Amino acid sequence: MNKSKYLYPSDYMADPSAHVFENKIYIYPSHDRESGIPENDNGDHFDMRDYHVFSLEDVQDEVVDHGKVLDVKDIPWSGRQLWDSDVTEKDGKYYMYFSMKDKNDIFRLGVALADKPYGPFIPQSDPIKGSYSIDPCAFKDENGCYYLYFGGIWGGQLQFYRNNKIVVPNELPKADEPALTPKVVKISADMLEFSEQPRDLVILDKNGTALRQGDTEKRFFEASWMHKYKGRYYFSYSTGDSHLICYAIGDNPYGPFTYQGVILSPVVGWTTHHSILEFKGKWYLFYHDSVPSGGKTWLRSMKVVEIEYDENGHIKPINGLSS
Repeated sequence: MNKSKYLYPSDYMADPSAHVFENKIYIYPSHDRESGIPENDNGDHFDMRDYHVFSLEDVQDEVVDHGKVLDVKDIPWSGRQLWDSDVTEKDGKYYMYFSMKDKNDIFRLGVALADKPYGPFIPQSDPIKGSYSIDPCAFKDENGCYYLYFGGIWGGQLQFYRNNKIVVPNELPKADEPALTPKVVKISADMLEFSEQPRDLVILDKNGTALRQGDTEKRFFEASWMHKYKGRYYFSYSTGDSHLICYAIGDNPYGPFTYQGVILSPVVGWTTHHSILEFKGKWYLFYHDSVPSGGKTWLRSMKVVEIEYDENGHIKPINGLSS
């Protein structure tokens, strides 16, 4: 499957987080809509209000829409903008981690529970204590530990924080200073809170130096994803304003990670957001672009394409415009 395919042409879905549950692929995307809000660097035009769940018996099959499983109006602490989410499973329960602005317009992370991978998901009454920013990725390691990766600059508000506290002024580092890092935290045994303070996930260049803020084609912007391949940890992410999906490899879930290269070159639309999984012996990249909407970056459509690794465990890059 070296040619990508759109998964759900009848509506706009973005940020697809894909997992294998019950021997099927389940996809948890954001649900884009036409809000009429002008575009700006804070991302106010991405004004999503609910989540749907989709499933695939096989990658070539037609996707099944399981309908709306969580709505802004169902979340007691909700403000606006129900952004990216991810789902994991423990002991037969399914946990959706989602990002949304609270009533003070600050992004927090919440959790909602379901008995089935297709929901519906019932939210907790409060956000996760100590949570902030956007784009949670829930990763289950082989030893049974669960981790949450999160963060996003600009509209994702990561630049508001240093050492997990809001600071003033809320500014990005200078170009020659170390870039802001995504965060990693172990999830508590009940899956509802952090079991520790979030840690910096440091991405290094090949010389062992932390990436700089000015290195915009390599440094982290948003869209964390974690997977393992042949015993090593692969942290992939979006560079945002340079429009790439890149990855770094490490030897434990906390890092540090060493930058390896580009997975996906720019697509139509401001940027993309992805997930990676193995299914029936093959590896797939789920992502989105804005081709069906005529390039409207807030109206995105989810896609899938097969990816390959070379003999050294490097991911072969994909052309976002022609694949």
